[in-house]
Amino acid sequence: MELHTLKPAKGSIKNRKVIGRGQGTGHGGTSTRGHKGAKSRSGYSRKVGFEGGQMPLQRRVPKFGFKNINRVEYKAINLRDIQALVDAKKITDFDIDVFLENGFANSNAKIKILANGELTSKITVKAHAFSQKAVEVITALGGSAEKI
Repeated sequence: MELHTLKPAKGSIKNRKVIGRGQGTGHGGTSTRGHKGAKSRSGYSRKVGFEGGQMPLQRRVPKFGFKNINRVEYKAINLRDIQALVDAKKITDFDIDVFLENGFANSNAKIKILANGELTSKITVKAHAFSQKAVEVITALGGSAEKI
């Protein structure tokens, strides 16, 4: 192998497509744009959602429902998760900071306690909201559920 015999790998180099420079190039005349129509003209840019004059999908499909701007999103925490924390870390007083430290919610989330699962320990819970059943289960064991 010598410098004057080096060649690029086969297929790694392509010739530039010469457009609009006469019939000899094979791309003269219409310059690979086909015949007539908007796409053959200069300055053409396709509108978002344009389907060639057919009624666009976003106009064919009916609108329904709405987003309630006053909706309050809660991060749900079940009693089974609280019981698991009690078993693992012997925590009996639960407030927002405890839930944050253990990765149940982020700092700007509102927390709601739900009654899914079983609770066997007496605990004190402070949260933004509770389901009725969760309050019943917590108070039945002698604990307390306080809304923040």
